[in-house]
Amino acid sequence: MPNPTAAMIVIGDEILSGRTRDSNMHHLAGQLTSVGIDLKEVRVVGDENGTIIAAVQELSRVYDSVFTSGGIGPTHDDITADCIAAAFNKHIDVREDARAILADHYAKSATELNTARLRMARIPDDATLIDNPVSAAPGFKLENVYVMAGVPAVFEAMVASVLPTLTGGAPLISATHRIERGEGDIAGPLGELAHSYPNLSIGSYPFQKDGKYGAHIVIRGNDQAEVDAAMAKLAQVFP
Repeated sequence: MPNPTAAMIVIGDEILSGRTRDSNMHHLAGQLTSVGIDLKEVRVVGDENGTIIAAVQELSRVYDSVFTSGGIGPTHDDITADCIAAAFNKHIDVREDARAILADHYAKSATELNTARLRMARIPDDATLIDNPVSAAPGFKLENVYVMAGVPAVFEAMVASVLPTLTGGAPLISATHRIERGEGDIAGPLGELAHSYPNLSIGSYPFQKDGKYGAHIVIRGNDQAEVDAAMAKLAQVFP
């Protein structure tokens, strides 16, 4: 039985402009892999209503789960929550459960819960809150879409909150074999190996060191015995 599938939407003009380097995709990919959920697609989109809504609608139809990062803060360009609500035709406003979380958090530091901060309590109807132990402002889940912060520490904490609730499959197993031959020399036998093991992913990653050409061949799959068998055959062809 195939593993559940997932997609990610990274939201923010700052990512597309190069001002901010995204680390959330790397973190999410590793976490999902560890529980047997296959991350199949990642899109980076700007802070534009139509683009976000279209991406959410399309990916939520295709994949079992969709994860978003970015755009749920207190400023005018934090439009993700409204876009998610629009994508699923849900009403959105400040919700009392989210307001209570923020009120408690800011009371502890004697900080005013002003209009801007209250924007972070805007949650679509029927959404389930995602815990944020770092800065309190919650993420949320609506349908099969998990909406989370863009700040890496907060995103990672939210992923940790969500991960135990996800139904996974078989964790991905990988093995690597180093070959000191050019890719042109190994392409044929590698293609035959891939054909023999259609359930495995076989990747070739070339390197050049001290004037020598070679490649690291990485075999990935969910069945340890199958990965071992393919690796043994590869080592036989290229000792």
